[in-house]
Amino acid sequence: MAEQAEHVANIPSTMRAWQVTTPGPIDGPTAPIEMVTKPVPQPGVGETLVRVLTCGVCHTDLHVSEGDLPVHQAHVTPGHEIVGEVVANGPATTRFKLGERIGIPWLRWTCGVCRYCRSGRENLCPYSKYTGWDHDGGYAEYVTVPEGFAYRIPERLDSVTAAPLLCAGIIGYRAFERANVPAGGRLGLYGFGGSAHITAHIAIAQGIEVHVFTRGKDAQKFGLKLGAASAQGAYDKSPVKLDSAIMFAPVGDMVPNELANLAKGGTLALAGIHLSDIPALNYQYHIFHEKNLTSVESNTRRDGETFLTLADRLNIHPATTPYALDHADEALRVVKHGDIKGACVLRVGND
Repeated sequence: MAEQAEHVANIPSTMRAWQVTTPGPIDGPTAPIEMVTKPVPQPGVGETLVRVLTCGVCHTDLHVSEGDLPVHQAHVTPGHEIVGEVVANGPATTRFKLGERIGIPWLRWTCGVCRYCRSGRENLCPYSKYTGWDHDGGYAEYVTVPEGFAYRIPERLDSVTAAPLLCAGIIGYRAFERANVPAGGRLGLYGFGGSAHITAHIAIAQGIEVHVFTRGKDAQKFGLKLGAASAQGAYDKSPVKLDSAIMFAPVGDMVPNELANLAKGGTLALAGIHLSDIPALNYQYHIFHEKNLTSVESNTRRDGETFLTLADRLNIHPATTPYALDHADEALRVVKHGDIKGACVLRVGND
C-alpha cells in the first residue's frame, strides 16, 4: 500500500495528449488531430494506469483520424501499440506490479459470455471495445487498460522495438495464420509497411518464399533487403504463382489482381479493418480452382501471447523510425503516403 501511495503521489494531474477533432484528411489544410492538455485518467475496477513510454503509429490510427471508421468516442486519443510502465492499479487489480513494463494492444475488452467469446473467438465479440477508438489510447502520456487485456513484454525487446509488435505484429501473425501458408510455400505481401515487414520476418524465418507488392520504391528495396525473393509494384503480375497472399493495403481495386496471382487452392487474407470497394470478380479467372478469400478481424488474446512468444524466440526486431510525441501528426502523414521503412513509433516517456 505504501508503494502504491508513493507512485500515486508522483502522478501529475494533467497530461499532454492528442485528440481527434473533426475527422478528415491528415494532409488537408487543417489536421484532424490536435495536441491538448487533459486530466490524467483514473483506473477503474480491474484496470491499470500506465505511463506511456512508446506508442506505435498504425494505419488504423489513420482510419480513425480521417473518418474511414465511424466515430465511437468523440475527441478520442488514438494509439493502440502501447508500451508503458504500471504506475497505479485500480480496485481489485492485482495482475501487474508497480513499475512493471507492459503492452497495451488494439483489443481492449470483450464480454466473455457471448457465443463467440465462449467458443474461443473473442475477436468476433459483438460487444468488443478497442483502444484508440472506443477508449483513449497511447498518443498521450498516460492511459488505462483492463488488466486482463494487457501483455507482458519480453525482457530483451526495448520499448521502441516492442511497440509495433502489439498490433502490426499480432495482426500480421493472425493474417499469416488465416492465409494458410504451406510449409516452404510462396507468400505474397501486398503493401509493405509496419505489419507486412514484421510478417515477412516471421515467414522468412520459417523458410517461406516471400514476394513483395507495393507502390513505394524505398519499400520495395527494403523488402529485398529483408530477404524477399522479389519486389514489384502493387498491381504487377507475380513472377511466380503464390500459395498464399496477405493484403495490408486498404485498396479494394487490388483484390482481382491478387486473386489472379494465386495458385490453385491458394488463399488471400485481407488484413485491414477498412477496405475500399472491391470491383466485380470473374468467377473463372479469380475464384475458380478452389481459391479462398478471407478477412481478418482483430485478434484473440491467445494470438497475442503466442505471437509475442514467437517474436521473442525468433528474435524479431522490426525496423522503426522514432518520432517525438509532438510530431504524431507528421508520423501519420508518413504512414498515409506509404513509402516507409518499417514502423513509425512515438517516443513518449523515458524508460
